[in-house]
Amino acid sequence: MEASLNAYQDEQPPLQAENFYRKREKNSKLSGVKKDIEKLYEAVPQLVKVFKIKEKIGEGTFSSVYLATAQQQAGCEEKMALKHLIPTSHPLRIAAELQCLTIAGGQDNVMGVKYCFRKNDHVVIVMPYLEHESFLDILNSLSFEEVREYMFNLFKALRRIHHFGIVHRDVKPSNFLYNRQLKEYALVDFGLAQGTPDTKIELLRVVQSESQQEGSVHHSVQRSVFGERNFNIHSSTYQESPTIKLIKQSKVMDVASRKLATKKKISTKAANNGAARKAANSCPAILTCDCYATDRVCSVCLSRRQQVAPRAGTPGFRAPEVLTKCPTQTTAIDMWSAGIIFLSLLSGRYPFYKASDDLTALAQIMTIRGSRETIQAAKTFGKSVLCTKEVPAQDLRTLCERLRGTNSSCAKSTSDMHTNSLYEPALAIETDKKVEFASQPLEEKLQRLKNCHEGDNDLEIKITEKATDLKGWHRVPDEAYDLLDKLLDLNPATRITAKEALLHHFFKDISQ
Repeated sequence: MEASLNAYQDEQPPLQAENFYRKREKNSKLSGVKKDIEKLYEAVPQLVKVFKIKEKIGEGTFSSVYLATAQQQAGCEEKMALKHLIPTSHPLRIAAELQCLTIAGGQDNVMGVKYCFRKNDHVVIVMPYLEHESFLDILNSLSFEEVREYMFNLFKALRRIHHFGIVHRDVKPSNFLYNRQLKEYALVDFGLAQGTPDTKIELLRVVQSESQQEGSVHHSVQRSVFGERNFNIHSSTYQESPTIKLIKQSKVMDVASRKLATKKKISTKAANNGAARKAANSCPAILTCDCYATDRVCSVCLSRRQQVAPRAGTPGFRAPEVLTKCPTQTTAIDMWSAGIIFLSLLSGRYPFYKASDDLTALAQIMTIRGSRETIQAAKTFGKSVLCTKEVPAQDLRTLCERLRGTNSSCAKSTSDMHTNSLYEPALAIETDKKVEFASQPLEEKLQRLKNCHEGDNDLEIKITEKATDLKGWHRVPDEAYDLLDKLLDLNPATRITAKEALLHHFFKDISQ
C-alpha cells in the first residue's frame, strides 16, 4: 500500500501532490471529529433524542464545543452550542460555571444557558449558538465606529458579571463572540471564573475557599533553588520518619536563626533558641536579605513561606498583578485584559503581546508603560520588581498610529505609510517618485500623481478608495487613548471599572 502511494506521489506534479495531501489531512480531521461526536453520543445518550451534532467548533484544555441543531415543536430547527466538559473537571468548578451562566447570563451580552445534561462524570452545557467572525480575520477591516461599539458592548458584559462579583479571568477576543452583521455579542467561558469577597455566586465562594486550603498545604513545600541547598524540600513519594523531619526542620531554623541574629546584631549566645526559631519560622516580610539582585537565595528568603496566587488566564492578557503573583486579585484584572483587546484594535496588531513566561510578559509591558512606572505600581500591591535598564513609557497615540500606519491629520508621508501601514496605501504603490515629494501637502501629491499618470482612468478611483479605507482611523479622538490609558493603569486599585468605562466621554453619544 505504501509503495503504491509513493508511486502515485511520484507521478503527480508538485501542486497536485500538495492538494492530495491537503485533502487527505482534511479527511483525517473530519474522521477524527466524527469519532469525537460518536463518543459524545455514547457518553451522554440523552443527546441523541434531542440534538443532531453537526461539527466541532472549538476545543480547549478543559472542554470541547460542538454545533448542534434541535428540532422545535413548530417544526423549525434551532442551532445550539454544546460544551462538553472533560471528565477530569472538578464537580464544584463545573457547578460554579453553571451558576455563573444561570444567574448572570442571558442579558447584557453575557452568554446564558438553556439546558444541562449529565451522565456519570460527563457534563454537557447547552447554550444558544451565536454565529461569529474570527477576530484576526476582521481586525484590519473594522471601522473606528465598529471598534467603539465593540468595546462598549464588552464593557456592558463586564459590568454585568462584575455586578454579581464574578471575575472572569480569561477575557480575550475568542471568549467575546461578535456577529458583525447582526451586531450581536456574547461573553462566554466561565470555566476559570473566581468570586470577589462579596460575590453573589455562592459556589464561587466554595471553590475559592477550597483553593485557598490547597494553597496553604503547598506553602509548606518549597521548591529547590539552583545554586542553593534547600533543606525544606522533601519528595512527595518518599515518606520520612517524624524524627528525620524534625532534624531537618531544626537545621533550617538554626540557619535562619543565625541570619536573623546577624541582621539584628544580637549575640547568638544571648538569643533563646526557641524564640529565635519562632522568629525565623515567621520571618517578617520587612526583614532585609543578602540575596536581593544576586544569583543566590539566602536562608532568610528560603525560610519564608512561598506566596500562592492564582495565575489563570491567557498569556498576553494577564495583568501585572497576576504576573507578579499578587494574592489579592479583583475584577480589575478583567479590565486590564479589555485594555489589551482595545490596544490590539487601535494598533491593528494581534496578538499584541506574546511571551513564553511571566517575566518576559512583564518586561514587554514595561516597554509600553515604562519600567519606573511598573516598579512603582508593583510597590502599591506589595511586590518588588527589579529592572536592570530604565525603559521610558511610550505615548499610546504615537504607538498605535505608527503600528496602524496612519495619523490624526491624515498627512503622513507616503514613504512612512508604505513602511508602517497594514493597508498598502494606493499612493505608495502608484509612483516611484515618493521621496521627492514626501514633504509636500497631500493635495499637491495627488495633483503630481495625476500629472504623472495622464490617461490613467483608474488612478482617481484608487485614491478615492484609499480615502474610504481609512474608515474613521484618520480622526481617532483623544478620548480613545485616554480610556486606553485608564484601562492599562498598572495599579489595579486606580484602574477604571467597567461601570466607569461606560460613562467615559469616549461613549458620550452611545445609548446605554
